[in-house]
Amino acid sequence: MDKKIILTPRAPQPIGPYSQAIDTGPLIFISGQIPLDPKTGAIVGSTIQEQAEQALKNLLAILASQSLDASALVMTTVFLKSMADFQAFNAVYEKGLSGWKPARSVVEAAGLPKNVLVEIEAVACR
Repeated sequence: MDKKIILTPRAPQPIGPYSQAIDTGPLIFISGQIPLDPKTGAIVGSTIQEQAEQALKNLLAILASQSLDASALVMTTVFLKSMADFQAFNAVYEKGLSGWKPARSVVEAAGLPKNVLVEIEAVACR
């Protein structure tokens, strides 16, 4: 199986020893996206709504770099700093994916990178 690293300037550059995404042909595995501004590297927003919106923008930018959109998503895993943000996150998530509903898991994770409120990883299919 051929594998290709995906790297786009439209999403934050990796801050560790990983790739933004790996393309295996039919499937694309997207690393966890946090609410970083791709241009400045700064955290965007202080609320779950602002941070979720930016994390989704980053994830969708990686898909767009491969000429794909939210409808290519087959699975997402969402890490929330607090499950108290679940409903507010869901509203942003549903809007950000234009109503598309991939399979999903949501877990509470107190120790997210840069102390953000949300991180989203995904698997997409061509």
